[in-house]
Amino acid sequence: MSKQGNLSIHSENIFPIIKKWLYSDHDIFIREIISNACDAILKFRKLCDLGEATDTLNEELKVTVTVDKEAGTIVVSDNGIGLTEEEIEKYINQIAFSGAEDFLSKYKDKMDDDQIIGHFGLGFYSSFMVSDQVQINTLSYQDAQPLLWTCDGGTEYELTEGTRTTRGTDIILHVSEESREFLGFYHLSKIIEKYCSFMPVPIYVIDANKVEPEPKEGETPVIDVPKAINEVAPLYTLQPSECSDEQYKEFYRKNFNDFNEPLFWIHLNMDYPFRLKGILYFPKLQNEFELTEGKIKLYNNQVFVAENIKEVIPEFLLLLKGVIDCPDLPLNVSRSFLQNDGFVKKISDYITRKVADKLISLSKKESEAYKKFWDDIAPFIKYGCIRDEKFSAKIYDHILFKTIDDEYLNLGEYLEKNAQKDRVYYVSDKVQQSQYINLFKDNGLNAVYLPHPIDATFISHLEAKNEDVKFMRIDSDISGALAEGEADKSNEESLTSLFKVALNKEDIKVSIENLNSDNTPSMILVSEEGRRMQEMMKMYGMPTSNLPAQDMTLVLNQNHKLIKALSDDAVNATTKDLICRHLYDLALIANQTLSPEAMQQFLSRNHELLLGLTS
Repeated sequence: MSKQGNLSIHSENIFPIIKKWLYSDHDIFIREIISNACDAILKFRKLCDLGEATDTLNEELKVTVTVDKEAGTIVVSDNGIGLTEEEIEKYINQIAFSGAEDFLSKYKDKMDDDQIIGHFGLGFYSSFMVSDQVQINTLSYQDAQPLLWTCDGGTEYELTEGTRTTRGTDIILHVSEESREFLGFYHLSKIIEKYCSFMPVPIYVIDANKVEPEPKEGETPVIDVPKAINEVAPLYTLQPSECSDEQYKEFYRKNFNDFNEPLFWIHLNMDYPFRLKGILYFPKLQNEFELTEGKIKLYNNQVFVAENIKEVIPEFLLLLKGVIDCPDLPLNVSRSFLQNDGFVKKISDYITRKVADKLISLSKKESEAYKKFWDDIAPFIKYGCIRDEKFSAKIYDHILFKTIDDEYLNLGEYLEKNAQKDRVYYVSDKVQQSQYINLFKDNGLNAVYLPHPIDATFISHLEAKNEDVKFMRIDSDISGALAEGEADKSNEESLTSLFKVALNKEDIKVSIENLNSDNTPSMILVSEEGRRMQEMMKMYGMPTSNLPAQDMTLVLNQNHKLIKALSDDAVNATTKDLICRHLYDLALIANQTLSPEAMQQFLSRNHELLLGLTS
C-alpha cells in the first residue's frame, strides 16, 4: 500500500509555530514522545484489565529509547496499543486532536484513576523541533497491517506499509544537524532522567554505538543488562503509612544529591477538591547565615513540568526541597505554564496549610524534637510569617526564641519572665556582643539570639503585630536595665568634659551608671532606631557612615576603679587623658570594629602602657 495526503491544519502558519515556538526548551521533545509511548502502554494495560485486549507477547511492558549517533537517529519504542490507519488519520494527521482525550472519553465510566499523561494532541509535533524527518512505524494490537508514516516537517506526509511484526510503535527521529547535541548518549540520558524519572512505565536508554569488549580467552562474556532509568512507583505515590524513615531519606538523597539528612518531611496526599501528592523536606542549613533557594520539583501525572513554580509553591517554601505531583494542574498546551489563577491559588493555600499543620503538630507532640530543629527551621518559618499572613497567624504561638541561657521560649513566655514586660532584648552577634551578654547574665537579665539576616525584617513584623512590645538589641539604650540602684550623677558633668577634651569629641554623650559588675568600666550603647535606620540604608545600597554621636552613649560604671581614678586629684592629667581614650576604644571594640586609624592609635597606647610597666 502507499498513500499520500496533507496534514489537516486549520491555519497554514500553525505548523511552524508548533515546531519552533510552542515549547520554550527544545529538550522537552523527548518528554513528549516518551509520554505518548507511556500512554500507549497504559491504554493497552487498561484494555487488558477490561478484557478487551490480550497480551500475547508475554513480555515486560516498557519504553526503549535507542540513540544512534552514527546514524543520526533517536528511536522511542513501546509495546503498547499501537496505531491503526484510522487512528493515524485521526490523531496524527489532524493536529491538536488528542488520542488521550478520546480514550478517556470512551472509557470514562470504567477508569478508576486518570493516569493517562497526554491531553492536548500536540506533543508529538515537538519532535520536529530537533528533526529533519520523523517516522512512525506501528502495528496495532488489533492485528491490522503494520504502517509507516513519514513526514519531513512540512504539511505533507506519506503512509506506507511498515516493518513492525509485534504490537507497538517506534517513533524514529532523524535528528537535524543543528540539534546533534541530543545524539550524545550521556546528554540525552540526563534529559530523560530530568523529565521522565517518575513516569509510570519502565524506560530504558540504549546506546546503539556502544561496543562491548571481546572477552579474553577462557573468560565468560559479561552481558550488560540495561536498567530502567526511572521509578515507576516513586515514594510520594504511596500512602505515608507504607513508607519508612529510611525510604524517605533515601528518596531525598537520590533526588536532591544532598547527603546531609533532612530534618523532617511532610508527606502530602489529597484527593479532593483536587488531587495532589508529594513530599516536602526541611533541609539542614550548613550555617546560620545560609538562606538559599531550595528545589521543589513540580510534576503532572508523574511527568516533570518545572522547578520552583512560584504560583503553585508559596514563595517562602521555595527554601525547601521536595516533589509535588498534581494531575489537576491547569497547564497550558505545552505543559510549561499555568492557567486558572484561582485554582492554582487553592493548591498553594493547601500546601501552606499542611506545612503549618505539620509544624504545629511537632511543636505540640514532639516539643523536644521541635526545639532541636528550631535553629535550622527558624529562617523558613520567619520568612513564611513575613510573606504569608495566614501562615503567620497559624504558627504565631509556635515561634520560638533561643535565650542566652539556652532556653527555647515563645514570645509570651519570654515577656512573662522579663521584668520589663514591653521589651525584648536580643543578641545579633554573640561574639561581638559577648560583653553585654555577660553583663545581662550578671544582672539576672535575659535576652534572645536573633543572628540571621532575616531577623531584622522579622523583628519589624513582630512589632507591627504587637504594638506594645519593642525589640531592642542588647547594646541599645536599655534605660537603666543593667543598673543596680541610682547612680551618683554628681560628677557626670566633669567626666563628660574630661572625655570631650581627651577624645576631641565635643558632641559625645556620657552617662554614669551604677552597674552590677566589677569587670566592665565602660560600654557603648547604641540607639535602636538610629542603628536600624543605618542597617536599612545599607540593605538598600544607600551610602552610610559611622553612627552619629547623638545615636551613641558612652556608659561609665561608677563602681569600677578606673572610673573612680578619673575623679581622683592624685592622678595626673596625662594619665587621665590616656585612661579616657583607652576606655572609649575598649568600649567601641566590644561594640563594633575600629577604623584602621583608631586601631593603630589603640595599639600604640597599648605599647606605651606596656613600656610604662617596665620602667
